[in-house]
Amino acid sequence: MTTSPQEQAPAPPQPEAPGGHPQRWLILGVLCLAVLTVVLDNTVLNVAIPSLTRELGAATSDIQWMINAYSLVQSGLLLTAGSAADRYGRKKMLAAGLALFGVGSLVAGLADSTGQLIAARAGMGVGGALLMTTVLAVAIQIFTPEEQPKAIGIWAAVNSLGFAAGPLLGGFMLNHFWWGAIFLINIPVAVLALVAVVVLVPESKNPQGDRPDLLGAVLSTIGMAALVYAIISGPEHGWTSGRVLLTAAVAVVVLAAFAYWESRIPYPMIDMHFFRNRRFTGAVSGGVLITFGMGGSLFLLTQHMQFVLGYEPLEAGLRTAPLALMIVALNFTGVAAKWAARLGTPLAIGLGMAVMAAGLASIATMASGGYAGTLLGLVLIGTGAAVASPAMSHAIMSAIPPEKAGVGGGINGTVAEFGTGLGVAVLGALLNSRFAALIPVAATSLPAALAAAGSAEEKAEITDAFSSGLETSLLVGALAVLLGGLVAGALLRRAERGDSA
Repeated sequence: MTTSPQEQAPAPPQPEAPGGHPQRWLILGVLCLAVLTVVLDNTVLNVAIPSLTRELGAATSDIQWMINAYSLVQSGLLLTAGSAADRYGRKKMLAAGLALFGVGSLVAGLADSTGQLIAARAGMGVGGALLMTTVLAVAIQIFTPEEQPKAIGIWAAVNSLGFAAGPLLGGFMLNHFWWGAIFLINIPVAVLALVAVVVLVPESKNPQGDRPDLLGAVLSTIGMAALVYAIISGPEHGWTSGRVLLTAAVAVVVLAAFAYWESRIPYPMIDMHFFRNRRFTGAVSGGVLITFGMGGSLFLLTQHMQFVLGYEPLEAGLRTAPLALMIVALNFTGVAAKWAARLGTPLAIGLGMAVMAAGLASIATMASGGYAGTLLGLVLIGTGAAVASPAMSHAIMSAIPPEKAGVGGGINGTVAEFGTGLGVAVLGALLNSRFAALIPVAATSLPAALAAAGSAEEKAEITDAFSSGLETSLLVGALAVLLGGLVAGALLRRAERGDSA
């Protein structure tokens, strides 16, 4: 096996002053503006589904591909985009990502057919992959190690703000404009961010000038896209269907070939030696489990608020906002970073995820009693996530050499995509299986079961069955988050002891 380049020679330092870039906080604002554009667009699209169905005549399969085209392209390209940013320049790739995202938004907003909209969403996925990988990489370059946790915390808070504000912004836009406006609104923001990137953001790239790993890029793109597609398709087509099994098999074979190839070449996209680093493996393992529990549980919670508690979509969005507001408040004020610094990374991640698990358990056991239990759970989840999520991202980025910061951003994004998709698929399937076993009629969804019910007693029984399935799924999500905290905390603690020894 060829020795990794990190072991052959130490990389030259990055060209930033010891005190960090003098305009680093202004640059961070520009980076957050770019992230906010991407996150808002994805959450706004969910609100626009009824309008797209009505005005474009989109079938259910069309709607699924409008959403999945972006997710598949972005998740497949994250590692490749990060590697390209390290090699060719993070500023160049960030600017290219903004330009592609803006052009894709223009095409999407003016589309007059579902095929055009799906193609535009795929193009936006390319831009989104470049944006999500380079933002963290640039932040790592311009901030000192002491300031990086706070900067990453602000980045995480902006992500949460986008998820919370997306449905509200989408509802407002659709009440006053046609559906294309939800895409066209991205254009002035993307142009403003692009100008700011060109003027303010310093260029940085891997000073070793690694040769491009073209085969690794192809294998990682195909493997990750196949894996995400299998996860997305499982609940709809059945986990044992030929389509899902074939796609999953392709993902396993191709990703195994990717790992083998990366271990054999002198300039790999991902150095397989990273996985011998306890800090890296601990952060990645915890990151998958935290996004598994969070992504799947929040997906179920929105259904509970609308189907069981009877809230309209806009009201449901408002009532889930306390979660994001807690993350924003604790990270923008720097409180979460101070707590994490005092506790240390292992304990901050462990305790933060334990608080998140308590919040999910609170929603599971108290949600049937009204909104009070849900509100308590949302506050606890937001508090725990404000501490644990930035600490997890910082642990991943700090375990990777600075010259590979783009790849680190790609790994961080891949962990989030994989964990969230798996959580939605597995916890959603668990809810559906328990719900189907408890209801007195034959149906695959709550609205269909309620429509088939013949009496008020049957409808009450169906609603109770859905609540029972939701409780079980949320408790599984809480267990996954708690387990993630224990695994990540233990591995990171062992890594710290090994470093000090």
